[in-house]
Amino acid sequence: MNGGPSIESCCELVVLAKIDGHPTSAAIVGHNSAVTFIGPAARACAAGVVIAASVLLSGCVSTVAGTAVRAQNAGPIDVPRLNEAKLDHVLLSIGELNGIVGSTQMKVTSELEEMTDHSGDVSDPDCLGAIYGAEEPVYAGSGWTAVRDQVAREPSEDNEHWVEQTAVLYPSADRAQKFFDESKSSWEQCANFSISVNDADDTYLWQIDKVTAEDTLINQVTTQEDAEGWECQHALSIVSNVTVEAWACGYGIKDEAATIADEMVANAAKK
Repeated sequence: MNGGPSIESCCELVVLAKIDGHPTSAAIVGHNSAVTFIGPAARACAAGVVIAASVLLSGCVSTVAGTAVRAQNAGPIDVPRLNEAKLDHVLLSIGELNGIVGSTQMKVTSELEEMTDHSGDVSDPDCLGAIYGAEEPVYAGSGWTAVRDQVAREPSEDNEHWVEQTAVLYPSADRAQKFFDESKSSWEQCANFSISVNDADDTYLWQIDKVTAEDTLINQVTTQEDAEGWECQHALSIVSNVTVEAWACGYGIKDEAATIADEMVANAAKK
């Protein structure tokens, strides 16, 4: 089966490693000379070199990562503070998820009200939030008070899609905004690097693309090497005192995760 987490155990909730029927060939870390895996220290050093070079080349001109703000991705304003009971209504229905990714067969395979922790499975824990969703170490210190996490996929072993949607509640809009801003910075620091993910006896290599920032929405694509084009778009958005996170995995993924996040925000804004 293609996609993400196992149904049976939170310990098997591997969001991106293609288990349960994904292509089983293990990626060779560093085999692609254009994408070299490096750890956190080297990654930070490389980022510093890039920044320094940018300063030298740009002079007094400042640049901002991402793309131009699109009006349709601007978050709704004046949304009242949400409570935990509202979180269930933020999530999309299985019919809506199927429609967005172009499937008719996906079913909900996992529903959680707690975070998971796969920090021990990734080569660079600083990039955990760019590889997994709903991770306890990523949200630690944010002050979050409640979470709803749901995974959906086709039931066959050759599933074509894998989707995760997460809604997280905070005591205030400021707390939610702080998490959003910190996530954007973290994702950007991990862009254009590769992270290896361990799953039992296999190791999978994921290439992390650049971050696209559009007002209250950020998204990023990760591509699994040696997996016939299997990739995932990861999106994060914010509305009032809630952040919404979405993953959409498949072959030829475009803006499905961003669309899911936008629709979740719209649900949160409904009276």
